[in-house]
Amino acid sequence: MPGTRAGPPYTSAMMNSDTQSAPPAGTSPASMAPRLAFIGGGNMACAILGGLIASGHPAERVLVVEPHAPQAAQVREKFGVRVETAGGASLVDADIVVWAVKPQVFRDAAVPCAPFVDKALHLSVMAGIRSDAIARATHSERVVRAMPNTPALIGEGIAGLFARAAVTADDRAAIERVLAPTGETLWVAQESDLDAVTALSGSGPAYVFFFLEAMMQAAADMGLSPEQGRRLALATFKGATSLARASDEPPETLRARVTSKGGTTHAAITAMEDANVKPAIVQALRAAQARAKELGDEFGA
Repeated sequence: MPGTRAGPPYTSAMMNSDTQSAPPAGTSPASMAPRLAFIGGGNMACAILGGLIASGHPAERVLVVEPHAPQAAQVREKFGVRVETAGGASLVDADIVVWAVKPQVFRDAAVPCAPFVDKALHLSVMAGIRSDAIARATHSERVVRAMPNTPALIGEGIAGLFARAAVTADDRAAIERVLAPTGETLWVAQESDLDAVTALSGSGPAYVFFFLEAMMQAAADMGLSPEQGRRLALATFKGATSLARASDEPPETLRARVTSKGGTTHAAITAMEDANVKPAIVQALRAAQARAKELGDEFGA
C-alpha cells in the first residue's frame, strides 16, 4: 500500500520477517546479515553504504563493483568493503543488488552481472531506468525502484519507492532496512508516479537552494553581510519546515497567520502573487515530471 514512513533502524536481522530473535546455534548475527552488492560506488551508493556500515551492517557482507579506480580506492578505504572493478561470479551470493550506475551505462553494466543475479532482490536508485528494463536485464522480477534525493547524504532524505508484483512484503521490509539510514521512504502504487516523485522530492532540494540563493541575494542588497544573510535564510527554512511538519494545519493556514493585511509579509506575498510565482513553481515541477518521463522513454523502455 502507498504510504509514508521513516524506515526502521537497520539491524543485522535476516531479510525474512519470520526470523528468530536469536540466531541458531553456531551462527553469529553478522553471518545473518543480508549480503549486499552495489553496482556503482558513487555518491548515492556511498550514502546508503555509509549509513548501513554506521548502523552495524558488517563490511564483510558487502561487495561494491566500481570500475573507476580512484573511486574504487576511496570506497575501499572509507568503508572497508570488498571492491571489484567488474561484475561477475562474485555476485552469485548477493541477497540484494543495489543498482547505482548512471542510466546511460546501465545496459553495459548489467551484461556481465546478469548470469549471477537472477535470484537476488534488486533495488535501483537510477533515474529513468524503468523496472521492466531492469527485470529483463537481470532475469529477475523482484525489482524495486527508488527515487532518493541528495539529503540522503546526511540521513535526511526521502525516497519514493515502487515495487513490481513479484516483490513480497518481506522484500519490501528488507528494502526499507537498507534505505533507513538515508531518511524516510514512501511507497507509490504505480511506477509512473515516480516521475512525479522525481519532480517533487528528487529535484526538490535544488528548488530550495534556488530560493535560498534569492533570499541571500536580497539580504546582501539590503545591506546585510553574506554570513548574516546565510544564517537568517537557513534558520528560517529550517524553522518553517519544522513548524509545518509539527502542525496539523495546512501551509495555507500557517502562511495566513503571519500575513497581516497591510503588513510586511502581506507586501512580500502580494509581490510574489503579482509575479505569478506560485504558478511558475507548479509549471516548473510539471516540466521536471515531463523530463523524467522523457528520460524513462529514452533509457528505460
